[in-house]
Amino acid sequence: MISHDMSDLIVRGARASDGSPSDVAVVGGRVAEPGSATGTSYDAAGLTVLPGLIDLQVNGVAGIDLTLEPERLWEAAAALPAYGVTAFLPTVITSAPDARDRALATFVDGPPAGWAGALPLGLHFEGPMLAPARKGAHPERWLRPPSTELVADWSRATGVTMVTIAPELPGALEVISALVARDVIVAIGHTEATAAEVTAAAGRGARAVTHLGNAMPALAAREPGAFGAALADPRLVAGVIADGHHLDPVTLSVLWRVLGRERLVAVTDCTAALGMPDGPARLGDQRVVVRDGTVRLADGTLAGSAASLPQCLRVLREATGCSLEEAVATCTTTAARLVGDHERGRLTPGARGDLTLVDDDLHVVATVVGGRLVHGGQA
Repeated sequence: MISHDMSDLIVRGARASDGSPSDVAVVGGRVAEPGSATGTSYDAAGLTVLPGLIDLQVNGVAGIDLTLEPERLWEAAAALPAYGVTAFLPTVITSAPDARDRALATFVDGPPAGWAGALPLGLHFEGPMLAPARKGAHPERWLRPPSTELVADWSRATGVTMVTIAPELPGALEVISALVARDVIVAIGHTEATAAEVTAAAGRGARAVTHLGNAMPALAAREPGAFGAALADPRLVAGVIADGHHLDPVTLSVLWRVLGRERLVAVTDCTAALGMPDGPARLGDQRVVVRDGTVRLADGTLAGSAASLPQCLRVLREATGCSLEEAVATCTTTAARLVGDHERGRLTPGARGDLTLVDDDLHVVATVVGGRLVHGGQA
C-alpha cells in the first residue's frame, strides 16, 4: 500500500459516474473547486472518479476477523482501500461480551502512529439480540434476550453506531427506544417479526434493515413479515448483499424497483475471506469454508461474503440495469445519509476528500482518503 500525505491534490482527466468530464481538487482534506489546488496532480485519464465508497457491514478482510480479533481493527481498515472503501462500519457478530468490549476499546484508542486507511465510523453490533430461528451463522450459545441493561453503555458517543435486533423479541421495543435516544441507528434483522412488529419498531425509531431477504421469512401473500414491511415502509432503508449469492437476480431487480437509490444500501457483509484464497476460514469463533465466491458453515449456511463493494455494484447493475451513478449512490450518498454523515458520499466543495478511482470494469485503481493517496500509484 502506498501512503502519501498531500495538502493539495488534483485529480485530472477523470470522468464522473454520469460520464461527464470531472477534475476533482482536494485542499486541506476537503473537496474544493478544481482551480484552487496547486499541489500534486494525479493523471486519471480513462478512469472514473467516485465519492469514496462506504461499507456499512464489514465483518473482516484479508484474513482478519473483527469478532475474533477486534484488536486488528486498524490493520483491517488499512486493507480496505484496495477495494475502494474509504469509510466503513466494523461489524461484530453475536459473540461473547468480551469481543464487543475489546472492539470498542480498540476503536476508542484510535489508530497507531503513521496509520493510513479507511476510517471506521463506529461499530455495528449485529446481535446478540436476534431470533434463534433466524440466527443464520450467528452462534446460538451467545444469543441474548433484549434488555436495557445489556445495552446500558451502548451509544454513538461510546463508539456504537448501529445495532441489529429482532424487534419481535420481548423487551426489544424498549431497547430500540433506548438506543435511538443515544443516537444509535437501529436495524431490524435476523428476525421472524410480523409486518406489524416491524412497523412498531419503526415507530420507536428503527431506521434500517440488515441484509434484506436474508435471515428472515420470505414475503407471502398474507404474511408480508419483515421483508414486506421493509419494502412498504418509507422510513426504512435496507442493506442489500448484492454478491450474486445471497439474492437471486430477479429478487435483486424487484428490490431495486421498489427501493431505488434512496432506500437501498449496497453492503458486502464481507468476512476475513475477502482477498483470501478458497479454503478454511473463520467467522467469529466458528469455522467456515470459502469456496466459489461463497462463505459457508459446515452445514452449508451462508456466513457472510467474500465480495468487495465494486463486485456488488457490478452485480447490482447487471441484475437491475441501473446506471453507474445510481448504483454508486447506494454505497455513497445513501449510506452516508443513513449514518448521518454529511461530509461523505459526495464530491461537492466542502465534502471530505475521499475518492475512489475505477476503470470501466469497476476495478479499483486508486483510493484517496481525506486527500491522502492510500492505495494505488500514479496512473
